[in-house]
Amino acid sequence: MSDGVLAAVRAFVARIHAFEPAAGSLGDLVVRFNGDEARMTITGPVARALAEALGAYQDPRDHGPCDACGGHRVDDNFHCLDCGHLNGLFGQLVAERAARYRAEPSPELEG
Repeated sequence: MSDGVLAAVRAFVARIHAFEPAAGSLGDLVVRFNGDEARMTITGPVARALAEALGAYQDPRDHGPCDACGGHRVDDNFHCLDCGHLNGLFGQLVAERAARYRAEPSPELEG
């Protein structure tokens, strides 16, 4: 795993650096992962690209914040693992159906 992470960072830095090889150094980036280490010189273009790439990344498990508590542990079914709220249109539909079910007495129970 560490070889893949370090190789990916090295490849990213090299790919961006190739567009402006004369750009001045801002400093070094040292990545230590599972006992392995990589030291790379970071230029302005590389720093901007790295910051942009990290900022743009979205974990595929992130379904946005919970409508009720604001937490980010909403599962694939839009169920908040922190407060139990069902989010979005699906959650609203389930809540409306559940409310209607509780509000309407069953004909079997009336007689």
